[in-house]
Amino acid sequence: MANHSQFGFQDASSPIMEELIEFHDHALMVALAICSLVLYLLALMLMEKLSSNTVDAQEVELIWTILPAIVLILLALPSLQILYMMDEIDEPDLTLKAIGHQWYWTYEYTDFKDLTFDSYMIPTAELPSGHFRLLEVDHRVVVPMESPIRIIVTAGDVLHSWAIPSLGVKTDAIPGRLNQTSFITTRPGIFYGQCSEICGANHSYMPIVVESTPLTHFENWSSLLSS
Repeated sequence: MANHSQFGFQDASSPIMEELIEFHDHALMVALAICSLVLYLLALMLMEKLSSNTVDAQEVELIWTILPAIVLILLALPSLQILYMMDEIDEPDLTLKAIGHQWYWTYEYTDFKDLTFDSYMIPTAELPSGHFRLLEVDHRVVVPMESPIRIIVTAGDVLHSWAIPSLGVKTDAIPGRLNQTSFITTRPGIFYGQCSEICGANHSYMPIVVESTPLTHFENWSSLLSS
């Protein structure tokens, strides 16, 4: 999770987030190259005397027309690739439904018969030692590690948004509409998120906690909770 004075992204815990961070670094390098070139040309124009060669230079005009098009292609191709990867949902091992309410989440494991629970934020006065304030919940979402997970997101009252930054997941929860996305956790751990759509007075008090565990641990947890 994020910490104080952190300027970068959280550590990636899914293949999609790894791709997003790599594209972010790629775009920054392109922007750095553009800024460096523009600063160099500005400094050159200020220090050098203008000559007739720079007044009518069709070669230069051709270059500064084609070069931005090439830069846009270098940015568009990986961006479109990641966009299609984020929309791709291929035979998930587990389907999870998240329903946003004011101000808590309801989760339904649709592959199980009676596995449904509400997830509320733990108040600061009741928070166990070592847990994160405003981020810990009474019931975590437990998913198997290295398994494709499909999540269907909706809302029961107003707009919400189900977001986990370290997994690269952010899906709007809209009343009367089902949105879906998918993710794969690449390592065991606990991943924190929050509602990312202003949904009322207690918008900042409906966190999301996903716990990634080995498959055997998930099976034991699901059988215990559904029994």
